[in-house]
Amino acid sequence: MKSITYYWQDMNFVSIGLAPISFLFCSLVFFRRLLYRFNILKSVATKLPVIVVGNIYIGGNGKTPFVIWLVKQLQYAGYKPAVVSRGYGALDDKQSRLSWPREVNLKQDIALFGDEPYLIHQATGCPVVIDPNRARATQMIALDYDCDVIISDDGLQHYAMSRFIEINITDAKRLYGNGLCLPAGPLRESVYRLRSVDYIIYNVSRTAGNKNIKFSDDKSFSMDYQLMPLKAVSEQPKQSMKLADFKDKIVHAVAAIGDPLQFFRLLEDHGLVIIKHAFSDHYHFSQQDLLFEQDYPIIMTEKDALKCRTLALKNTWYLPIEAKLDATLLTKIIRQLNTY
Repeated sequence: MKSITYYWQDMNFVSIGLAPISFLFCSLVFFRRLLYRFNILKSVATKLPVIVVGNIYIGGNGKTPFVIWLVKQLQYAGYKPAVVSRGYGALDDKQSRLSWPREVNLKQDIALFGDEPYLIHQATGCPVVIDPNRARATQMIALDYDCDVIISDDGLQHYAMSRFIEINITDAKRLYGNGLCLPAGPLRESVYRLRSVDYIIYNVSRTAGNKNIKFSDDKSFSMDYQLMPLKAVSEQPKQSMKLADFKDKIVHAVAAIGDPLQFFRLLEDHGLVIIKHAFSDHYHFSQQDLLFEQDYPIIMTEKDALKCRTLALKNTWYLPIEAKLDATLLTKIIRQLNTY
């Protein structure tokens, strides 16, 4: 039986049949946003500017690489950013006996924080605070941390959190699917919502051919990925290899991200012959999960590798990536921050 996501890229009998529910869903989301706009429902403000990096398309668009890029660029420019995140996949307060908000600590178990917040903190060194109530986390940062700007990893629809700048990440290959909201389509809000965001970032890392997309407005930018050398997951000292070293070779490709096909296509585009192993997003791996019948090398994402470091894995590699964007975007963002 095909997953519901299979029907999200075009109009078909399934999406048409679910369209009335999608219309109701979109209407409720729009009405809720109006309640916040007219202060019937209150957003929680902080003394610091909040930059929200989110999307209207559900999952797998490239928010985390962009957040890491933005944090580093702001750090280079002299800012002291902090990050808030929902902490998807993290143990809740009852399981962990840790209250919210919760600051990411690399000396503690990744399960306490979730893979994406852990990766952001490891890559940037900036404070990362997780809380299902992002607004509460921003207040904590504003009061207790030596920071001057807050970046929210996801949370475009978390209207209880006030924001100064909104950035939407769009997959340039999938764009907005069939244009319908959940469950008939992949959207959390209608495409109309993009009129009100400050910037739209098109992730072109999966598009074939010319990636130098020309945009007709000054709020649209493209983001590509720079592939870094492969790193060993468990072995010490850390070894590295080039992706080209695996060209024409058979490997196990492992991905527990929003869109595993994205990672699989990337490896195939570089000439690897892959055996695909897709897991649910934020999946917590065990040793047994990675014991495959065929003894081929394993290649996974950096986010997944964080959860596998303590496993005794041989010939297992992860592929780090870095976002590449036009410097003009940073100039625009800093210009806005200077007006706060």
